[in-house]
Amino acid sequence: MSDEDADLAIIKARKMKELREYMSMMERERLKRQEAESKSRRTDREIIFDYLHDRGDEVLRLAESQFPVQTKAIVHKIVELIKIGELNQSISGGELLALFRSVGLSIRVNNNIKIEDHGKLISFSDKLKQDDYDKMVE
Repeated sequence: MSDEDADLAIIKARKMKELREYMSMMERERLKRQEAESKSRRTDREIIFDYLHDRGDEVLRLAESQFPVQTKAIVHKIVELIKIGELNQSISGGELLALFRSVGLSIRVNNNIKIEDHGKLISFSDKLKQDDYDKMVE
């Protein structure tokens, strides 16, 4: 009987190993499905961020802070174009800003012009002030 018990134990162990492998495979497939579903449920904002470059993200954040409702509607339309394949190239910050301005949203963007003066970068307004001061002193 001892041989039968040993054979039975080997068969049980093999079946348990197969069952663990099967369960592991099923778990991996479930995780893959969940991951695919979560990617398909991305928000419009997440989708459009993949297509923005060259300060596009900055322009979008400024638009969202200044015109949240209108920006959400425009972003939704852009994402619809992306999903149907009409838009498949990236969008620069300048292009996005031009789009917002073309629909009547005047997005205020902070501009800083910096110039080099004696090896240092200073703002253009500071340079003008410095030149005016130098002229007054002379």
